[in-house]
Amino acid sequence: MTRAIWLVLDSLGLGAAPDAAAYGDAGADTFGHISAACAAASRGPMKLPNLSRLGLPQAHAAAHGAPARGFETTPVPEGLWGYAVERACGKDTPSGHWETAGVVLTEPFGLFEKPEDSFPADLLEALIEQGGLPGILGNCHASGTEILQRLGAEHMQTGRPIVYTSADSVFQIAAHEGTFGLERLYEICKLARKLLQPYNIGRVIARPFVGTQESGFVRTGNRHDYALPPPAPTLLDAVVAAGGEVVAIGKIADIFANRGVSRHVPAHGHDALFDATITAMSQAGSGSLIATNFVDFDSVYGHRRDLFGYAAALEHFDARLPELFAALREGDLLVLSADHGCDPTWPGSDHTRECIPALAFGPGYAPRALGRRDSFADLGQAMATHLGLPPLAAGRCLLDAA
Repeated sequence: MTRAIWLVLDSLGLGAAPDAAAYGDAGADTFGHISAACAAASRGPMKLPNLSRLGLPQAHAAAHGAPARGFETTPVPEGLWGYAVERACGKDTPSGHWETAGVVLTEPFGLFEKPEDSFPADLLEALIEQGGLPGILGNCHASGTEILQRLGAEHMQTGRPIVYTSADSVFQIAAHEGTFGLERLYEICKLARKLLQPYNIGRVIARPFVGTQESGFVRTGNRHDYALPPPAPTLLDAVVAAGGEVVAIGKIADIFANRGVSRHVPAHGHDALFDATITAMSQAGSGSLIATNFVDFDSVYGHRRDLFGYAAALEHFDARLPELFAALREGDLLVLSADHGCDPTWPGSDHTRECIPALAFGPGYAPRALGRRDSFADLGQAMATHLGLPPLAAGRCLLDAA
């Protein structure tokens, strides 16, 4: 049996990419800064024995020439370990995932760069008119949690959805599930996706929430992303074309616009995502790809700049890895990566342009340092090679000894 299991630790960057200065991110280091803060605090260094077994802190040390604080002594990794640099422009979720799956964007996504009055007037007018809306609120760059507390009550009173963006290529629409309605929010987002076609915006994101001004507003797990489709066939398409099954867990299906997805498994929260992954591993046949995005690292901890929450989430993820190891079968390949950084010590609340982990583990593959990989696509090429698929359009297989 030959299968690939791809886990994306969303936003777990290993330090500034070579071109990070062009993005205002020179010095960003998601893993390194979290590690240093934990080692200096009363809680003590992060405990990641299983990720260390796979080579995560060793990959960070290779990227920096020195270990992160708290990881000065680590075991010899049991898998293949290194770090990868993104070739595509930007620091977006879709571009990071697509490149890992073999498609490197040659043109960056569009951005709404103005902090206030961020969106073109004609775009908003069309959204209001065609969506039958009384107007919109927001129209700015904002943190998703801050803008709810600032505009949530007014939204409930007026019925105007909250529309905002960030330094990433996103158009986000927040609305209350009770007073506005979840299905109506989804329909408005689908409309926005059509209207945004000329702007080349990577994602429209539905941000449903509940609560009151008195109790506080809280986003729910019913988020939905409406992404542009990848511009060329990806690893997922190659698996399906060869007769295999692609099990997309969590937001993977949204990121790939449901293309190349055999079965979508919704799950919210890291435990539910982990459970769904292990269940899929018990069911998937030979030639399958199981892909899971662990989004809370990014959305709950990175964007909210919750440094110690991020550390605790990494430790909890690590503690569950033995269950996944036990579910591996002969012929399986486990791949761990990220899609960008989101350094919780960095100014603002946006993604950071960073290198990512390039980790692979499976029976039959001798442990080896991979060093620097010049594209995220090397990971996808490894999965394609392992599954016996034709070579992807981009990437050099990291399973090769050369």
